Amino acid sequence: MSKEKDNPFKTKKSGLGRGLSALLNSAETDITVSPEYRASGGVQLIEIKDIDANPFQPRTEFEQKALEELSESIKVHGLIQPVTVRKMGYDKYQLISGERRTRASILAGLERIPAYIRIANDQEMLEMALIENIQRENLNAIEVALSYKRLLEECQLKQEELGDRVGKDRSTVSNYLRLLKLPDEVQIALQQNRISMGHAKAILSVEDPEEQVILFRRIEQESLSVRGAEEIVKLAKQDKQPVAAPGKKQSNQFEINDALSLKRALIEAKIQSSLTIKPKGKKGEIIIAFKNQKELERILNSLANND
Repeated sequence: MSKEKDNPFKTKKSGLGRGLSALLNSAETDITVSPEYRASGGVQLIEIKDIDANPFQPRTEFEQKALEELSESIKVHGLIQPVTVRKMGYDKYQLISGERRTRASILAGLERIPAYIRIANDQEMLEMALIENIQRENLNAIEVALSYKRLLEECQLKQEELGDRVGKDRSTVSNYLRLLKLPDEVQIALQQNRISMGHAKAILSVEDPEEQVILFRRIEQESLSVRGAEEIVKLAKQDKQPVAAPGKKQSNQFEINDALSLKRALIEAKIQSSLTIKPKGKKGEIIIAFKNQKELERILNSLANND
């Protein structure tokens, strides 16, 4: 199902209201707790054609195979978990959460689905939709970052308040927001899971955007691990040289590639101490840290022992 052509919902734009509250668990905003709905167990069957898409939905991509699998389950068992909507007018609703379930229900051929009907203004809708999506495990890092940014800007939250809302500390929120400073090419790769969050952090440690793109392309072409990417950045900073482009070595300097980085890590694990490699042109030196005579003897014994 494509994002536009096959999208069964109509998206409407509207201004933001005022006030924020935890509405998803609030009986005061739930129409289904009123007497006329209690007889049906608090859930109302509504026509899918009467549901408009959530204009604040931060999630833009839905995997077709996963939708089809959910659709097959719905054909057999029905939609077990109701969606959540808000009343917009006579027999008209707007989705708050559950777009994936709604799309799968349409694939399954359902005309009506169970729903909780709530009262919410636009700003409350935005906050609920963003936070509900942030809690999903399969949301990619860029979608999370964009959701954080919208919560900060459109809901006028501070980073501390945002952290409390989504159950994350401020540093985690800041790390996600920094991803939006990456070049578009790198953001797209992160969104498509071609690189990890760890790779993105390594790339962010390089200040120049052009150098960031060079490092990203090298990570992809050489299938570098996060440790390998970090090592490249570390060596470039030590020698005050730019990050080498894919397939190229910096002049008169040996390269610490991913395999060598792994070997260094294995040696560090064996000797239980840090190992520093300092290139000097085509040569270099290895420095092993130790605190005292006893630790030096232990390290030397570890190196001498081949078991």
